[in-house]
Amino acid sequence: MDARLNMRDNPVAGKVWKHIIAANAALAGMSVPIATLELVKIRASQINGCSGCLDMHTKDALAAGESAVRVHLVAAWREATVFTDAERAALELTEQGTRLADASTGVSDEVWANAAKHYDEEQLATLVAQIAVINAFNRGNVMTRQPAGDYEPGQFG
Repeated sequence: MDARLNMRDNPVAGKVWKHIIAANAALAGMSVPIATLELVKIRASQINGCSGCLDMHTKDALAAGESAVRVHLVAAWREATVFTDAERAALELTEQGTRLADASTGVSDEVWANAAKHYDEEQLATLVAQIAVINAFNRGNVMTRQPAGDYEPGQFG
């Protein structure tokens, strides 16, 4: 499959993508565990059907030491016993933050309160920003049909 548009080489897309990439990089140094952020990226990418992001984030998670079992069970996190309560709260926030059109209220007060039990304000801001950024990547990649399968861990920095 060939991409409809090269998001890095196109002058307009490249200029905008550069800022989205920078926003994503800014989140790496925050206090939410990297493993949690990768799980969030994987779950949003599953929901959005973004093969490029799934290729990248499953491989990055494995390369960072995440277990294959946990990576494979992200899609069924509610039934899996391998996630902490904090990770479950982040995954639920990811689902509601990604599926905004599914509920007239967006993220429910219950889901927000559950996340707030596990994460402080800085961490909640990190999670919200990560969910927004991965959704931007997903939407751009899906619209332009970015191919997947060739990503090598750490390839983009």
